[in-house]
Order: sequence, then C-alpha cells, then structure tokens
Amino acid sequence: MNILDTIIEYKRSEISKRKTEVPGAALKEKPFFSRTPFSLRQFLSDQQKTGIIAEFKRRSPSKGVINADVSVADVTRGYTAAGASCLSVLTDNHFFGGTSEDLENARENNIPILRKDFIIDEYQILEAKAMGADVILLIAACLTPAQVRNLAVFARLLELEVLLEIHDEAELGHICEETELVGVNNRDLKTFTVDIERSIRLSQQIPEGKIMIAESGINEVETILHMQQAGFRGFLIGENFMKEKDPAAAFRKFAKELTLSMNTRR
Repeated sequence: MNILDTIIEYKRSEISKRKTEVPGAALKEKPFFSRTPFSLRQFLSDQQKTGIIAEFKRRSPSKGVINADVSVADVTRGYTAAGASCLSVLTDNHFFGGTSEDLENARENNIPILRKDFIIDEYQILEAKAMGADVILLIAACLTPAQVRNLAVFARLLELEVLLEIHDEAELGHICEETELVGVNNRDLKTFTVDIERSIRLSQQIPEGKIMIAESGINEVETILHMQQAGFRGFLIGENFMKEKDPAAAFRKFAKELTLSMNTRR
C-alpha cells in the first residue's frame, strides 16, 4: 500500500474506537460546539491580509520530526500577530504527532482554523466543530465524489466551511457546490513527491467562483506572487516555517517580505 492507503486504513480503525469512547452526542455538549465559526472565504477575500494559511505541524511520514520543541499556543499566536489569514492545525496523532488539544489551544486566536486531518466520516466533522475548527479538509484522493458531497453537506449544516484538496485532473470531478474552497496540493499524497507547477496547471480547469488555494512546497515569496497571477488567493505553508527554531519569527519575516513585494507590484 502507498502512504495514503496506510493512513486511511489506520484512520478507519481509529474512528471506530473514538466513536465508542466519545459518542457524537457528547461532542455536541463541548463548549466550542456552539460557537459561530469564522469564514475563511471572507478572510481570504480581505486584500489587506497575506492570504497565508500558516500551519502547525510537528512531524510527517515523509520528513519525520520537523519540530517537536515548540508550543502550539506560542506559534499560532505569533502567526496570527504577523498577519496569517488562517491557521492550519494537524490533529492526526499517529502519523503527524498532532492532537485535538492542539487545535483547542490554538482557538484563542480570532482567525479561522482549518482542521488538518484525513476526514472520511461525519463523526470527524462533529469532532472538528467540538474542537473549535472553522474549516475542514476533504482530500479527493481518499474519497469518491459522492462522499465529498455528502461530507461537505454535513459540514455546511454545522456552519463549517470545506476545503477540498485535489492534486490532478482526475479529481476535478470531486468539486461540487458545497466546496467553495478548492486547494491544489503540489505534493502527491501517494508518493509524497512535490511538483510546484501542479497548481498552475490545474488552475485554469477549476470552475469560476471557487476560491483557489495552493498547498505544499511553497518556500519563496516569488512563488506566491506567481500563483496570485494565476488566480490563487490562499497559500497553505507549514514546513517552511516549522523547520525553523522559531516558526513564528520565520513567518513574520516571510510575511513582511511578501507584503513589501505585493505593495511594490500594486
């Protein structure tokens, strides 16, 4: 099996166990479940913001440990103060070292938070709402178009926005009315190889009206400027910041360079 298949197989077993330990009804009693979510769509439409979705990620299957020494509260607070449009928090523990508590601790920030995980079941969407997430990720590579639509409809009923991630032309058919945010992952989740031009190639085939987000392999300001010209309004960046001793400081420097470059081109 490839990496993605291995993750999904483990995820099915993990979800089954969690449903027994914490029923859906109990999740609905959590304090964050009743909060009104922020809109990532609105935040990405704000021309005064960077458009960066800054990610907190401790490790990955392809890179191993990236940064195990920093606090999620400190890092996400720094991301927010430096102009992040959204936070992305990994909640998968087995493969990425994340926890639901990480997202809950990041919730002190008044910007949207994406629950970054491998969502295949409505139960995980209830979890996301209970954690304080505003947006969920649906990965086309591990879902059918029908599954994407069903999960997206359920998320919208809970007032959560949906970011659909695609990585090739075969997955364009997963885009539906409920997936207003479409991300193009430059990293192939089956091989974990990165092709930064993937977003550009697919951008012209994504339906009009969708907010396009580029994901993975974004390390330079020039890459963002190039993708903005292709119509992208969001840019998910994690490892580029997390690999540094002080991720928040790394983001602050990058955001300052980006803002200066954007102002120069206007």
